[in-house]
Amino acid sequence: MGVEYLSPPTMHANPAFSQVVVATGNVKTIYVGGQNAVDASGNVVGAGDLGAQTTQILANVEKALAAAGAGLEHVVKWTIYVLAGQPIGPGFGAFQQAWGNRPNPPAVSVVFVAGLGNPAWLAEVEAIAVVPEE
Repeated sequence: MGVEYLSPPTMHANPAFSQVVVATGNVKTIYVGGQNAVDASGNVVGAGDLGAQTTQILANVEKALAAAGAGLEHVVKWTIYVLAGQPIGPGFGAFQQAWGNRPNPPAVSVVFVAGLGNPAWLAEVEAIAVVPEE
């Protein structure tokens, strides 16, 4: 099994993301549906605060990944939806804190949207993870 993170020299290189991620061999692929800033009881966490909401979102993603036998280090693709008009800095800061100094950042897409499923949500995150199978 192998996961290769590529930023071809003919493309822009950024330490925050990879341009291409290739998974080969015997792997388990995990798709995490859109996670929002809700706690286990369904209460919105961090109302009006994109940084606090992103922290909760990533905690939810980590829990979902753990249930499937994976961790953040296995994520190969993020899709991030942010409510239009929100400053991206606080959300990016929360991502940096959760990701830490792990090598091989995933491929990332960030989309600004007019609204999400709950008017209190400021962001939603989907993840795709690849885990080697023994």
